[in-house]
Amino acid sequence: MQLTFSILSWGAWAPQYQHHQSWQTWCESSAELNLDTPPQSDTTAPALKQIPAMQRRRFSRLTKMMLEVSFQCEMPANCRSIFASRHGELQRTIGLLEDIIAKQPLSPLGFSQSVHNTASGIFGIVAANTAPSTSVAAGTETLSQAMVEAFAQLHQSPEPLLLVFGDDPVPPVYDEFTQEFELPLALGLQLAPFDTPASAKLTVSRISKATALNPLTYGAFIHALATAQNISGCLSQWHWRLEHV
Repeated sequence: MQLTFSILSWGAWAPQYQHHQSWQTWCESSAELNLDTPPQSDTTAPALKQIPAMQRRRFSRLTKMMLEVSFQCEMPANCRSIFASRHGELQRTIGLLEDIIAKQPLSPLGFSQSVHNTASGIFGIVAANTAPSTSVAAGTETLSQAMVEAFAQLHQSPEPLLLVFGDDPVPPVYDEFTQEFELPLALGLQLAPFDTPASAKLTVSRISKATALNPLTYGAFIHALATAQNISGCLSQWHWRLEHV
């Protein structure tokens, strides 16, 4: 299976790299060093100054990250969207379970925003976007399966769509079950069919487990977007090839 796209715009956010220019200085050596070091506790979150404080203070960091990269993509009004997250609002869910154990009343707000499509729903509200939105969760292949969904939707209708991928580190109780060292991170892409004029083209191909490919990190991919470089490698268990024209 081979999926092809034009990238019309993009956005990315991590605590150390919060806008396009900062991703130009992303350092591969620092990323490699971090692979041997579990992520440190960091509560930094996007400011989202375009949303009233009374409203945004209720959002989790994951929702704020996904909204931030959505805004960075500068999408047309009422665009279709795909929101992808492996873990979703797991932090909120753990908090609710702890309240149950402690026999404390559950927060209605916490309960309502603990669902997996929280960011998708809030994006629709704050952007007044009534177009269809899809939420995707597929384990370690969450991002690549979101690309499959995007390809299918663009085949059905060629209007550009928004794809947002994001995750926070899992709560400590789940640390032994995951090996994720680039989180927290969010990535947004405005995608269109491959024949749409654009400065960046993306091909995502299914690979067999026997195929040996260079690993590609999220940071390296975003750095290549920011610096208009070509790059390829295995990301989210698929082969990704980014080419600038």
